Amino acid sequence: MEAKILRLNMAGQPIEWLSWKETACLYARGIIGWTLGGVVKKARGGYSRMTGRQTVIPLPAIIACEGSRMAPLRRNPPLSNSALFSRDNYQCLYCGSYFEFSYLSRDHVHPTSRGGKDKWENVVASCKRCNQRKGGSLLSEISMELLALPYRPNPSEYLALINTERIRGDQMEYLRPQFYRYSPQLTCCA
Repeated sequence: MEAKILRLNMAGQPIEWLSWKETACLYARGIIGWTLGGVVKKARGGYSRMTGRQTVIPLPAIIACEGSRMAPLRRNPPLSNSALFSRDNYQCLYCGSYFEFSYLSRDHVHPTSRGGKDKWENVVASCKRCNQRKGGSLLSEISMELLALPYRPNPSEYLALINTERIRGDQMEYLRPQFYRYSPQLTCCA
């Protein structure tokens, strides 16, 4: 699997992950403002008629894009089971056991049947057994407790959670200082 390239806005706020092809297109459009990190890939293009040399663009791990039409910072990242389970480290936040993705479910701490919302601050990873045991009950009504409080990840944390491939060390070094202070430590895969 190829490593993704971290795209930032000009203020240095993380926006999204890009493929090397998407990054090469941004270079061709001339909207890369600045870069950080090592080279992820060298994109090779055509040959110059004048020099006979092939165009080579070294693509760095982190790019910042100029322009007013660039994507704004996502303050409320979309909720998905894969990001949720990653946020909770594939641990059931009721019994404390760790599970593979297929054995986990999304539990609403305040059940939707009782007016609870489907949002980061109200959902946790739960094994199917604990989710069924809790059902539509409030925690105060049964003998179950949360091991950790649910929270909405900030944009940097969210990008680390959704990168299912691999985050390079230089990318994680850039993202980690922007994580919430009380977030679990997300670790680097490179």
